[in-house]
Amino acid sequence: MEALIEMLGNATFENYVGAAEGYTEMAYQMSAHVLTLGFAIMLAGLLYFVLTIKTVAPKYRTSSVLSGVVMVSAFLLLYVQSQNWTSAMVYDADTARYVLGDGNDLFNNGYRYLNWLIDVPMLLFQILFVVTLTKSDFSSIRNQFWFSGTAMILTGYVGQFYEVTNPTLFFVWGFISTIFFVHILILMKRVISEGKEGAPPKAQKYLGYIWVLFLFSWMLYPGAYLMPYLTMTLDPVLSETLVVGRHITYTIADVSSKVIYGIFLTLAAQEMSKAEGYDYETMKNAL
Repeated sequence: MEALIEMLGNATFENYVGAAEGYTEMAYQMSAHVLTLGFAIMLAGLLYFVLTIKTVAPKYRTSSVLSGVVMVSAFLLLYVQSQNWTSAMVYDADTARYVLGDGNDLFNNGYRYLNWLIDVPMLLFQILFVVTLTKSDFSSIRNQFWFSGTAMILTGYVGQFYEVTNPTLFFVWGFISTIFFVHILILMKRVISEGKEGAPPKAQKYLGYIWVLFLFSWMLYPGAYLMPYLTMTLDPVLSETLVVGRHITYTIADVSSKVIYGIFLTLAAQEMSKAEGYDYETMKNAL
């Protein structure tokens, strides 16, 4: 391990596995396919939000626009990360495994953090354009979302560089990031609770789904962050399983927290629009 640390430094765990034993055909291809699926779903999500923007009243359309921006950002950066995976690992015919290449291209989870740095504030802002806050101040909640969301991503970004070389710094930065994460959860719970007051029953149902989805999807991120510490022995089978597991976990979390979250917000906005007299289907049929 010491020799690998000297060679790879603060590279992510995936590179250490690739340099030590490499990946079987199944592990490599599963990772490549999951990464491809991630950016493909974002493109499909973009089409959904473009096609459904007129199904909600104009006052709610900012949420759909933000969903579209999130989809474009996620598509581009996840596409780059997918290409990063295939360029960093090369097939070794002697061992029949995919190993870290001899070039300068290392696999880097930093692309995900760059994506989240753009997307997380917008994801948090989205709900503010759908619900009506009955007690909290819009500007205050928005600014707190922006500050904690940005700080959570930046501190996590720094921490992930130390996941192999310095466990102390890895957990310290992870703990700081978690503080902002908890603050976001508290704010989101408050926003959803206030948003349910006076909302149509179906809209309340969708807002309830959003809270459950938010808890599920956002809890996956710290789990994926910690996955390398389920093993630091670079055991060939276990380590490559954790790498594939991390790719799958991040992809499920991204799809849930961006695409499905945006769809639920659209459905809630549609119900609120109908309650306010804006029914797109009726209007379309009348034309």
